[in-house]
Amino acid sequence: MILKKETFKKNKRTNPIIGLLLFIISIVLLLVTGPLGFIYGSIHTLFTKKLSGIGEYLLKIAISIDQLGNVLMQHLLNTLWLKKGGYKFGNRDETISSVIGKNKQTNSLTSFGVFIDKILDLIDPNHSLNSIDYHIEPEQDLSN
Repeated sequence: MILKKETFKKNKRTNPIIGLLLFIISIVLLLVTGPLGFIYGSIHTLFTKKLSGIGEYLLKIAISIDQLGNVLMQHLLNTLWLKKGGYKFGNRDETISSVIGKNKQTNSLTSFGVFIDKILDLIDPNHSLNSIDYHIEPEQDLSN
């Protein structure tokens, strides 16, 4: 179910054909324009914000990919990593790490979920707990 942010009312039913067509178009656009946008964005960021800007740019991309994974793999992750009654994966505005962190707090991770959390902790201590509700605000001037 998708809720409209402004009114919190249910959207009308989605036509499956429209959903399929928009999905296909989005994949084609990503494959065709994504590499060009990445190359241009990397070069632009390097010249305008130097090396530290590249790190921020890549972090934004990583968070977006993580949010996509949260939606794309929601059913699988809910089955493999969560105990019954846990906080569910699938929110398009949330990262996988944030969901893991929320479930870590409530002891709702399966042993596999705990294992994944421990791997993340090896890379970045307390990663999932620090990721709860973490997001990057858009800059005021989006042209830079």
